[in-house]
Order: sequence, then C-alpha cells, then structure tokens
Amino acid sequence: MGGTCSVSKISSLAIHRRNLRSLVFIRVPKLLGLLPSGCPTKFLKEDIHGPPMEVAVVELPVLPQDVLMSIFAHLEIPDLMRASSVSSSWRSAYSSLRNLEQYQQRQTPCLLYTSESAGERVACLYSLLEKRSYKLTLPEPPIRSRYLIGSSNGWLVTADERSEMHILNPITCEQIALPSVITIAHVTPVFDETGALCKCIYSHDTAEHRSTTGPQLVDLGELRHYLRKKAFVFYDASAGGYIVVLIHNPDGQLSFAWLGDDKWTWLKPHCFFQDCLYKDGKLYVVTLLGEIHVFDLRGPVVTTKVIRGCADNYSCRTIYIVQAPCGDLMQVFRSQDVVDYDPRADNATHVHYTDRIKIFKVETMAEKVMEINSLMDHVLLVGLNQSLCLSAEEFPQLKANTVYIADDHEYLNYYKNNRRDIAAFDLTYNSSEELVSPQLWSNWPTPIWITPSLTKPHLTLDRQ
Repeated sequence: MGGTCSVSKISSLAIHRRNLRSLVFIRVPKLLGLLPSGCPTKFLKEDIHGPPMEVAVVELPVLPQDVLMSIFAHLEIPDLMRASSVSSSWRSAYSSLRNLEQYQQRQTPCLLYTSESAGERVACLYSLLEKRSYKLTLPEPPIRSRYLIGSSNGWLVTADERSEMHILNPITCEQIALPSVITIAHVTPVFDETGALCKCIYSHDTAEHRSTTGPQLVDLGELRHYLRKKAFVFYDASAGGYIVVLIHNPDGQLSFAWLGDDKWTWLKPHCFFQDCLYKDGKLYVVTLLGEIHVFDLRGPVVTTKVIRGCADNYSCRTIYIVQAPCGDLMQVFRSQDVVDYDPRADNATHVHYTDRIKIFKVETMAEKVMEINSLMDHVLLVGLNQSLCLSAEEFPQLKANTVYIADDHEYLNYYKNNRRDIAAFDLTYNSSEELVSPQLWSNWPTPIWITPSLTKPHLTLDRQ
C-alpha cells in the first residue's frame, strides 16, 4: 500500500474458498442424492433466520461431524447458515462449531439496511460477495424504530425510542442492554410523580466550556437525536471482555463502558472526536483537527497521550482512523458536496455525495505523517461502522484502491427521507459508482456496513 505494507499473496486462499463452496453446495449434495445435477439454487434461502430446512429425498449417509466442521469452518456465514439447514447432522455440526467457538473464518462486509415493505422487525443484509440480499428477523424493539449508531466486530449499536442503547448481533439475534443513557455525564433524569422516568435534562456543557445555550429539557425519544454520534464494540483479549466506546455530543466527547458495567465513564476534558480503533489494548481516537489521542482504559486510572497527526488542511467534515493489515495507522479525510439542493423544495433534495478522499499514513513512534496516493491492492470501508482496511486479494469481490462509503453525515437526523451517499469511490479516478442502481435500501435508519460474526459476547472481565 504505497510501499508501506508488505502483504503476502493470498490469491490461493480465495480459490480455496470457492472450491470449498463448490464442495458443500454442489458436489457433496450430489454425492448424497440431495440435488439433481445443475440445481444448487435449491439451497438459497432469502431469510437466513428461517427454520431449519430438511430436504426430503433419500436417507442421507452421515458424514463424520469432524469432517463437516472442518469444511464448514471455511465457509462465509450465508453459506454456513444454508449448510446448517440441509439436515439434522449438518445442523449439529454447525451448532458444535459455533458453541466451541471454532468458527474463525473472516467475512466479507455487508450493508445492513431496512425496507418498509419487509416489516418493522426485519433488517436486510446486502452481500458484497454474492450481490444479493438476505432478510434478518430481529428481536424487539423493532429495528426500524431504532437509530443505528455504530457497528464493529459483527455487533450493531442501536438507540431505541427511549434513547436506551443495546448491542445486537443480527446474525445470532443476541442482544445486550448497555448502561442506561441517564448515566452519561451530560444527562440528568427527570421523574414524574409516580417515580417513572419521563424526561431528561441535556447539558450542552463540556469539561472546558460552558455553553450559552444552557440545560435543555427533552423527551426520552429526542435525547438520542442530541447525543447521537458514533459507537464501537471492541474486544480486549487481555481483559477477556468487550468494551463499548461512545462518541457523543456535545462537541464529540467520549464515554465508555465495559460489558457488565452499570454506568458510562466520561473521558474528560477531550472533545471533537470523530473516529476510533482499538489496538494492542489501547484506544486510538482522531479529532476533527487530526490529532490522535491514545487512551489506556484498562487500569484504575485512564492514561492519555497525544500524537500529532495530519491537520485538517482539506476542510473535511469527517475524519476516520484505520489500521492497515500490516499494522500501520492511517487517517482518511472525506469531503462531501451537496447536489440538487433547493432550500425552497422538499428536504429530500438535500443530498450529499463524496467528492474527495485523502489518505495519510501515520508513524506513531516518530509522529510522522505521509500522504498516500494509492491503496494499491487494499480497500477501505467507512461510514458509521468501525473503519476497515482489507486486502483485495483476500476479498477478490472487492475492488482494489477503492473506498466503500456509507452515509454518516451529521445532517442524517434532519433529512431522514433523503437519498443516501452509499457508493464505491475509486481513488484512481476520484469518482464514485453506486453499488446497486436503483438503491434497494430504505433511507432510515441509515444503512451501515457490518462484518457478520458468530462471536459470543464475553461478560466476565479481569481488568486488574
């Protein structure tokens, strides 16, 4: 990547995956009498949360479970879910693989969105690998009533109609409530005469500046509108648990909570944060001015240092921080313009599109910054998701030197019916192309990149 990464050639891995897919869905079913020749589509299920599908043909010979598990371990999740529906023995192999946490196959990112016609509890998953969508029936509260404020490691972070947050795995349907929103430092609960929470007082103050606006009384459903920024779910191997990081208003401040905590911890006095990643037990967060703050959250006292990154020379409203596969850190500056905007017309004409992306490599030890003109054989995925950098050789269905973008502009709350800025931005030609035309997805909640995962949450923490 611009001479900064040395990534081994892994084209054979992609070929290996395709061969395994062929083995499971064409050759093995033929051998077992499941399918007539040339009919592999019988296994394609639109809803991957549907009931197990038994194919009534002939009595199936039982393959050893360890053989099935070895094959299944190399499948991507849509294929794995279809395989689990073939028979009870295949379902058992899938369950064992998942329960033993032996499924570690890297997944191709997908775009999660909703569709009004699909129902309030249904999300759709558009696969960049297969160029098709799947329906996911999710637990309450309805996904179309929530704000999507982040995704990372296979988990969505959502805010419901009372502004309470959950992490949700849309593949397994596991859901965990996060500490109440009223434990965020900028929120004061208001109770009615029965003692029920009815409203909140939202403070616009930061640790360093007192706002002239003053505290604001807001309904519970409105609070998420004021707080909303971006959220992340990171796994800390040394602590043996997950940490959720929230970038929130006022002024892009930071709060965090370990799964199992009963309140949010405020990282004051810092603000104007845009994006973050978790690396080697430390939280790296980039500000609107390009500074990178490094936090160690594991000890009894949070420690901080600042790395001077690239200044905002490009007047970009959005900055991302990304870890390349080789370990390098990068800053990504994304600027957007407005097209077809008529202030006298319906708000749906207020449409942003990405018109420029600049990328910089950051050497953290020397605090040196160097512009990268090309991603070479890599791709980026940015939006409300945890920013990702992947190898196009490992994921050949993704186009090299391309940034896959999803909308995360701050105007989203105000223009919920607008067309979204979702595209593949080619860095070679500085041009973007829609992934699907016309767009399949509803505009609200805003579509978000997610990397499917079967990982189970770990609530037991040892942070001493």
